Amino acid sequence: MRTLTYRDGINEALHEEMATDPSVFVYGIDVGDHKRIFGTTKNLVEDFGEERCFSTPLAEDTLVGFGLGAALTGQRPVNVHMRVDFLLLAMNQLFNMVTTWRYGSGGSLKVPFVIRAIIGRGWGQSYQHSKSLQSMFAHFPGLRVVMPATPADAKGMLKAAIRSDDPVLMIEHRWLYDAEGQVGGADLVAPLEGAAVLRPGTDLTIAATSWMNVEAMHAATILARSGVSCEVVDIRSVAPLDDTTVAMSVAKTGYCIVADTDWVPYGLGAELAARLHNTCFGMLKAPVKRVGCAFTHCPSARPLENNFYPSARHIVREAEALLELPPTDLDGEDFYSYEKKFRGPF
Repeated sequence: MRTLTYRDGINEALHEEMATDPSVFVYGIDVGDHKRIFGTTKNLVEDFGEERCFSTPLAEDTLVGFGLGAALTGQRPVNVHMRVDFLLLAMNQLFNMVTTWRYGSGGSLKVPFVIRAIIGRGWGQSYQHSKSLQSMFAHFPGLRVVMPATPADAKGMLKAAIRSDDPVLMIEHRWLYDAEGQVGGADLVAPLEGAAVLRPGTDLTIAATSWMNVEAMHAATILARSGVSCEVVDIRSVAPLDDTTVAMSVAKTGYCIVADTDWVPYGLGAELAARLHNTCFGMLKAPVKRVGCAFTHCPSARPLENNFYPSARHIVREAEALLELPPTDLDGEDFYSYEKKFRGPF
């Protein structure tokens, strides 16, 4: 075990899988430029050549169709999209083609295709670079959707995705790239399903996706000052969704908040809440609450942006209302310190 950043975990996974399997290649907009997608594709061109790591034009629909063709003919492509927003330009290829080929062929054709898509806030990026969309992608059968929140899962889940014979969408929050954690060696392969308990607790379950696990851990620390013991459950895989692990937590705590990086209406929180109300109805002491992006287009002004994106502050206030606690004094609490580390869009 070594201490690695989230970006290094991804980079190491790509290096190891490309070295082991010559059918693996990486492509996408600017994957080979000097910044190498936040450093995640560093040294791939130097180590494997431009035939196996190459930049492409801005043509998302074509890029996904190209990956599908490569996967159907025995390759294992990894397509990188710097912003998930523009994966919307490839919806026909993704939902009408990529997710249906294995089903339509009766299982005789495989689609070992990985798409990496990046989410997360930056410098007042406003409404065209602020979406998350995992609930929409998870709505379609035939596509695995994962959102690793730790460096170990970033590496292990990417390796598992590359080896999978099904298409996998891996959504990465760019604020996580500097996160550090203990990561295993070349034998580390994480499952593409199943939630994980990051912090045990007894009073309140916070089920979170991606960066919201960081916010949930921050909120749990604040709430602990008021005597509230929070259990933080990292959802990790959106499709398939492990509601059993969350339900086991709710059976202990009786309360649940779902903290997501996406809009709240019609989202992952709604799906998980519905499942928990079915399986834990007699154990819930109150309805499941949801925290996520405000249901509007993202503004570019920083004060408005801080209200648009969910944070530990929003989780704390929701928890206090749910548990009928007096509001904690949050003056002086730094909720947006991470953006000071941000050094550019790529």
